[in-house]
Amino acid sequence: MKTIKQTISQLGIALLMLFTITSCMDDAPQIPLGEFEKGLLIMNEGAFGANDGEVYHYDPASGEIKADIFEKKNGRPFAGLIQDMVASEGRLYLVANTGKVEIVDPRDFASIGAVSSGLDISRSLVTANQKVYISDWGPYDANFASPESYIAVVGQLDGGTITDKIPVSSRPEGMYVVGNQLLVACTAAQKMDVISLNTEERSKSLDVKGGPIRFFEAGGNLYLFSRDASKVYFHEINRSNAEIIGTKTVNLAMSTFNFTLTENAEMLIITSTGWPEFNDAIASVNINSGEVLSASIFTGSGLYGIGYDADRREIYVADNNGFQGNGTVIVLDQSGQQQKTLAVGRGPSGFMFK
Repeated sequence: MKTIKQTISQLGIALLMLFTITSCMDDAPQIPLGEFEKGLLIMNEGAFGANDGEVYHYDPASGEIKADIFEKKNGRPFAGLIQDMVASEGRLYLVANTGKVEIVDPRDFASIGAVSSGLDISRSLVTANQKVYISDWGPYDANFASPESYIAVVGQLDGGTITDKIPVSSRPEGMYVVGNQLLVACTAAQKMDVISLNTEERSKSLDVKGGPIRFFEAGGNLYLFSRDASKVYFHEINRSNAEIIGTKTVNLAMSTFNFTLTENAEMLIITSTGWPEFNDAIASVNINSGEVLSASIFTGSGLYGIGYDADRREIYVADNNGFQGNGTVIVLDQSGQQQKTLAVGRGPSGFMFK
């Protein structure tokens, strides 16, 4: 039988060990975050013909904005129109729709590599199995259609040469990896293509309502966002067999492809009358019910991108200012009330919150 003295002695040893472990943990060196691993990255698409796309960094705590962070770190301009930013596998991929991908270290934006030849009109990318898969419209034909669209395969994460091109339906955009399958949203064809990552061949092509653009997750479910002139569609996808198992239809006219998720199953979607008036608005939609909660929580002209800072509960709206010079980012509260504006680069269109 243990005595009280033995119990106290063992308790003392245990406390000493706990103190020693805690002290060792406290003494462990803390790796500081890189310069651009916190705050907000602002994607400035650039102007057609000028190919002056760039990335800005904004620190909401200090209010400091750093311009042209790619060029300043690497001593050369980005030299392209930035279509997408994708963080994956400890890298940040900058996709230019002018036919290249730049790969940088997300900590300081130092160049890691690139895919600089073999692409046509690149749109987005994903990584899987230590490879890079890039969606590309392919070259235009005489009627400006895209009959030779493809997914370009690069055999290593740091870029390099294209090893294969997988034919897909017209104008692929966003992609999503589920197990050993790659889902591809093909806007012009109004299809969701499915590619086997084992064989790197298209296994099936599913018709969808509207023109699909991007996949998103909400409430544990996977959806494909699609739209036409009068409606928005949330196509729910079965992850195990890559089949569409249901569609929620939202009666929202003039929607664009620009949307972001906030809280409580809410999605914010930019709507626009288009040329020449460009009367734009931000609509609020419930994802679960498909109900339009508000057709207009904010209005403007030239609204070109949208994002949501979940930590600060702020909405960020990109205004291209008609591509007459640089653009503006408008910061709203959750109700759509303007809080401040930020001067940014040419054609701001996307955000990445850290």
